[in-house]
Amino acid sequence: MLEIIYQDEYLVAINKPHGLLVHQSSIARDATEFALQMLRDQIGKHVSPVHRLDRKTSGILLFAFDKVSETAMQQQFMNAETNKKYLAILRGFAPDSMDIDYPLTKENGTIQEAFTSFRTLQRAEVDVAFGKHTTSRYSLVEATPKTGRMHQLRKHFSHILHPIIGDRTHGCNKQNKFFLEQWNMTTMLLHASELSFTHPITSDKIHLKADLHDEFRRVMKIMNMEL
Repeated sequence: MLEIIYQDEYLVAINKPHGLLVHQSSIARDATEFALQMLRDQIGKHVSPVHRLDRKTSGILLFAFDKVSETAMQQQFMNAETNKKYLAILRGFAPDSMDIDYPLTKENGTIQEAFTSFRTLQRAEVDVAFGKHTTSRYSLVEATPKTGRMHQLRKHFSHILHPIIGDRTHGCNKQNKFFLEQWNMTTMLLHASELSFTHPITSDKIHLKADLHDEFRRVMKIMNMEL
């Protein structure tokens, strides 16, 4: 059963688990479960996603019941009228706070502006050697992307040399292997924790929160981190 964190007659939001695709994709033919179909079956109604989360990213995923709500919400996301917050665990000790203004290039070569702000909530130094270092250092951060580019947070944190743990495409493969061998962790430590928007029909201000899933909490416990 999916965890439903918000529902009215126009919209429904779930707390997507790590590893669950939003919908069928040709690049992940191994998948047999999809958030879209699972939610339709669970509530017995047609739904359409209004935005996306990567397969390994957990957290708030919003769906619409009708085309008017779907289109209106998609416009809010496109126009950066929503407010999104993410939690992530990064390699190394990240700065206390930082604005990342770094354009990203699409597959077709188009360059798009991309802006992310983040603040470091906690740092951890684990008494496990990594490479030439006698300990391993990590940071728990809260990120607020101002734009919504594909893999924006993953690319931005990689750009500042503090990649997200578990990110295979843009992260540190040595760290990912280390987490697999040391703690049997295979997911990506990125969670969509909060979402604020204007309701497309009622104009109410909606603020949603999604709790961390067990795997993220397990790693935080290993690092003696608490929210």
